[in-house]
Amino acid sequence: MNFAKLTLLAAAVAVTPFAANAQDVGTTVFGNDDALIGTVSANDGGVVTVDTGRHSAPLPANVLAEREGKWTVNATQAQINGMMDAQVAAANAALDAALVQGAAVVSADGQPAGSVAALDDEGSVIVQNDAGIVSLTRDGFTVDTAGALVALYSADQLSTNTVEVPAGAEILTPAQATAKQAAGE
Repeated sequence: MNFAKLTLLAAAVAVTPFAANAQDVGTTVFGNDDALIGTVSANDGGVVTVDTGRHSAPLPANVLAEREGKWTVNATQAQINGMMDAQVAAANAALDAALVQGAAVVSADGQPAGSVAALDDEGSVIVQNDAGIVSLTRDGFTVDTAGALVALYSADQLSTNTVEVPAGAEILTPAQATAKQAAGE
């Protein structure tokens, strides 16, 4: 009886390190079609981020399973990339809808940051608040679940980079200023 318990314990100890380390950074993940999905780029214990070559796909850790010595997901790389493409498109559409002149902006830490004073097709955005303006790029924004426009910077970071504007000054992005100058205005 003791020999059987020791055998089970030894088997459990032998398997545990493999399972605990199977989703380490660099581990290869395969799909249900046995084709490569990508490699693990991060693992916080609950979410495993897999780099598919096109996306960093966050997957719940419990959807990965060890099968025939390989770590697998019950999906293909095309399915995961398709889901990520759809999420990126939805996020971009929400950002496009929210990022308009006059839109209120909050900081990443939830503080009022001002409003969009100017933006252009090249991705430049100027946020104006009581202290002045701060120049950002479109990539410096996201939309929260309530649809609010959020700058990806803290209130302190935005404040540090805010520049005073003389009263009555026209606020333009660099592209808008260049276009205005070229038009002779």
